[in-house]
Amino acid sequence: MTIRVLIADDQEAARDALRLILDGEPDIEVVATAANGAEAVHQALWRRPDVVVMDLRMPQMDGIAAIRRLSATESPPRMLALTTFDLDEYLFGALLAGGAGFLLKDSDPEVLIAAVRELHQGRGLIDPQVTGRLVDRLATLSPRPATRELDLLTPREHDVLRLLARGLSNSEIAAACTIEEGTVKTHVNRILTKLGLRTRVHAAIYAYEHGLVAPGDTERSLP
Repeated sequence: MTIRVLIADDQEAARDALRLILDGEPDIEVVATAANGAEAVHQALWRRPDVVVMDLRMPQMDGIAAIRRLSATESPPRMLALTTFDLDEYLFGALLAGGAGFLLKDSDPEVLIAAVRELHQGRGLIDPQVTGRLVDRLATLSPRPATRELDLLTPREHDVLRLLARGLSNSEIAAACTIEEGTVKTHVNRILTKLGLRTRVHAAIYAYEHGLVAPGDTERSLP
């Protein structure tokens, strides 16, 4: 199955470079480009890409606003935030707006290609250069009141969510809970469905936001 991609960047040279990288892959097709956030929203609603590679600093409507707008639509695309800046406000803002991944523009082409494929498979991805800063930022959040959706989780799903937020992989969660890795995948999928979330990254943010994980619990970067 071909992965349909929309590229949004206000610099024509950057758009061309990204298209060259992604269109060179047999399973990826760039179906549209956009020079600003407003155009990105319009093109995404028209062309219905699977993944949007979104620059965060653009005129008319920035990438974070565009991500937020598209996240509110029915069956939104997976959105990969791309920026030359690794400032916390951009990283955290993009993820809270509904982005499923975050990469710096100086990432290797292979990393970008892998990120597009990961997002298409329903997984989140954070640039390794900034994962530690994200965890530190998550640990400073003031817990929000518990939501009704949390009551839908089983005790085992609560355990899996806490371990996921601490950065453990599926195999590590399986070992910690003494269950099969396939069972962990099932639990994660059910957690995302019950909480109305799309990726493990969003589940980790949710866990920190609602006090399910304390700052001292953090052991490693997010998966």
